[in-house]
Parts: sequence; C-alpha cells; structure tokens
Amino acid sequence: MTEILARLKAALAHRYVIERELGHGGTARVYLAQDRKHGRAVAVKVLRPELAAALGAERFLREIEIAARLTHPHILSLHDSGEANGFLYYVMPYLEGESLRDRLNREAQLPVEEAVRIAREVASALSYAHSHDVVHRDIKPENILLSGGEAVVADFGIARALVAAGADKLTDTGLAVGTPGYMSPEQAMAEPRIDGRADTYALGCVLYEMLAGHPPFLGTTAQEILARHTLDPVPPLRTIRPELPAELDRAVSKALAKAPADRFPSAAAFSEALTHAGAPPSFARQAARPAVFVAAGVAALVAGYVLLTRRPDSSGEPARSIAVLSFVNIGADPNDEPFSDGMSEELITALAKIAELRVTARTSAFSFKGKAVDVREIGSKLNVSYVLE
Repeated sequence: MTEILARLKAALAHRYVIERELGHGGTARVYLAQDRKHGRAVAVKVLRPELAAALGAERFLREIEIAARLTHPHILSLHDSGEANGFLYYVMPYLEGESLRDRLNREAQLPVEEAVRIAREVASALSYAHSHDVVHRDIKPENILLSGGEAVVADFGIARALVAAGADKLTDTGLAVGTPGYMSPEQAMAEPRIDGRADTYALGCVLYEMLAGHPPFLGTTAQEILARHTLDPVPPLRTIRPELPAELDRAVSKALAKAPADRFPSAAAFSEALTHAGAPPSFARQAARPAVFVAAGVAALVAGYVLLTRRPDSSGEPARSIAVLSFVNIGADPNDEPFSDGMSEELITALAKIAELRVTARTSAFSFKGKAVDVREIGSKLNVSYVLE
C-alpha cells in the first residue's frame, strides 16, 4: 500500500471504504469505494496534490457544487465532495461498463448507428448543461462512459474549477484546460470567453474518431496538434470511410468549423442534424421528428400533472420525481420495438429539461424492462413519487 493511498483511506474512513484504484489521468486518480452510509459502490475522484494546491478547497468546492446541480439522464451525477486532510475529492456513482476510450481501443471504427447514437446522447447532456450556463471544456472519449447501453458524460465541474483558478496559478502544475486532440481553436489560442460551441467542436472530434478510427488532427506534440486544430482543414471522413453518408460528413465538418460562428449554434442543433445524417432512412428519418414533438407534448402534460399534484411525503422520497419505464410494444411487429424505446428516451430527455423535476436515468428505469415487477415496488426502488409506463 502506498503512503498516499494509506493517508487517503484514513482521511475518508468515516464515510468511505477505499477498495482499489480504478484509473488515473492528468488531473486526478479514481478509486472504487463503498459508501458506508448508503451501502453502495461509488467512484471517488481525488485531485492531484499540486492541482489541489493551485485550486484551493473553497474554489474547488464552489465549482463542484455548481456541477452537482446538473440532473440529466446522460450526465453522471455527483453524490458528494469535500476536503479531508489536504485531499480534494468528489464522489460519483460507480457505473458498470466502460469508457468510450476502452470501447475505441477494442474497435477503432464504430458502426455508424452506434457512433451517431452516442454522439446524440452526449449532445443531449451538453444541451442541458449549456442551458444552465455550464460548459464542460474537456469532452473526450475518456469522459464519456458507456453503461447499460447508453452514454453518460462525466467530469462536469473540473474544467470550471481550473478556469476559476486562473492560468497563472496553473502554470507550475503543467496542466491545461482541455485535451489537445479535442480542443477547439479558441481554446487552443487561450481566448478568455469560451461558450458551448467549444463543447460542440470537441464532440465533433469525438464523433470523427468514432467513425474514422482516430481524431481529426494528429501530431507528435501537443503544440503541433493545437496548431492543426487552428490552421488545417478537416480531412473529409469519406476519404477514410467512403460508405459514410455525405450528409453525415457535412454535419461533422460543420461541427469542426474553425470559427464558432460557423458551427452549429447549439449542441441540440448538432444532434438534430445527426438525426437525419446518420439514421437508417427506413425508420429514424421518417419517425424521429414526430417522436420528438410527441414526446415534448407528453412531457408537458406529465410535468404539469406532477407539479400541480405534488404533496408533502412523510416517507422522505422526493415529491417531484419521476421514472419513465420502457414503453411496451403491444403490436405484433418486432420492428416497432426501437420506436417504443425511442419514445421513452425522448420523453426522458424532454422531462429532464424541467428544472423542478428529478428524472431517473434511463439505465435505472430500463432495468425493469420485461420484468413482472409491481409499479409501486419500482417506485420504491428508484425512490420516485411517480412512475410512467
């Protein structure tokens, strides 16, 4: 046992049992732990000592608190954060699965439908975060987790804390805000004002990599890669995979425009373009837009009912919380199954945009699919007041 791990175990012993290291990166180390109070597995992320010293506990905890307010099916939630004996840490759910980086290490080029689905789910998370004035600034495959068949974005808040600390305080740590392979030109040039279009650019880089097998710009040094982001044209995807739809190639190229004004105006707009660019023409191109409109309408009705009928609950469960189960395909055609799941997912996404409502993540809600479980038991297990099936 290393000295640092021994100190960490002692510092957090009152709340968490640290079991083993899961991984590490430029900013932190991640440990698998057991939450003593709630009896659940969690991931504890501990900042590098030099970064913790540069940030300071007060600034770090303030920025993490802002990120902790984000509640969305495709954003990894934050359970806890704090400072203990010089360690700055935050606690997230431990998800079974793998990172997108792990997936790409096994299969460099993903099927088009899978790549587009992952990109759209990440775009949904970004759209929600941007609507709450939170920019991620470090979208990359390592920060996209794949669990239960869906993408979940991790590490909202760390980049905010780095920016809040100021570049002058981070010089000695050797850390930058962002990862060269996925940094927008404005980040590469250290422009002071960065908005959500930088995240859209990074997502474009990730989608490019999922389709091509490598990021759009490569180099032997970080400086060379950043220079190419700033100066070089985007190599067309169809020169690498000629079978890709031209519309998909155009959508990715637009997301990777050098000037923010030339990109999609929002992550939602990028997602909408991908709906038509990468989906099978027999189903999604014809059904996606009506499904979105129907889901939005149903979401408005459901939210209105939940918010208007809420009442205090002595059991302690949230009074404004809902789980949307996978809708049942009552028809005889199994080809309609994706439409049933798609409607549920669109409804979850629409409801998640309502600030006053907590919506259970798709992974948890869909875990009951095909199981004969009483709806009241489902509500109890998911700790919600309402269950929609």
